[in-house]
Amino acid sequence: MCQKTIIRIAVSEDTALVLRFIRELAEYEHLLESVFITEEVLYEWISSQRIEVLLAEYEGATVGFALYYFTYSTFRGQPGIYIEDLFVRPQFRGLGIGTMFFCELARIARLRGCFRLDWMVLDWNTDSIAFYKKLGGHPVEDWTTFRLDGEALKLLAERLSAL
Repeated sequence: MCQKTIIRIAVSEDTALVLRFIRELAEYEHLLESVFITEEVLYEWISSQRIEVLLAEYEGATVGFALYYFTYSTFRGQPGIYIEDLFVRPQFRGLGIGTMFFCELARIARLRGCFRLDWMVLDWNTDSIAFYKKLGGHPVEDWTTFRLDGEALKLLAERLSAL
């Protein structure tokens, strides 16, 4: 493991830094035009602990982040952790930092009684897919992610009053 790296929990004062990482990740994923979050909104979510963020520091420089929140399985009656984003700056990949993030997330999951970690990966991101498989992760079979957003979400919400 990388002895020059520490993983720490972000505090609300780290909000601007976390937002920079969100934008870097979005740029890497070719989705920068999809980032609408403001520093104020992110600050509120971090401060209220509705989301939690880990930061990786390598030789004193912050080089990555993992943003996650807790889910709940009605079948198991137990919480899980959903990793919304995990990003290490490209020039710091291969140093074990991603593995350290996952180890820390697994440790947090165990401490808080969670039975699983979940996350998504873009189909084209073969390097990440290979990394996740090396960690012991696997794609979830027989499930398809669905989404309702934008105009469809608005129309469905308005439909209730017509029923």
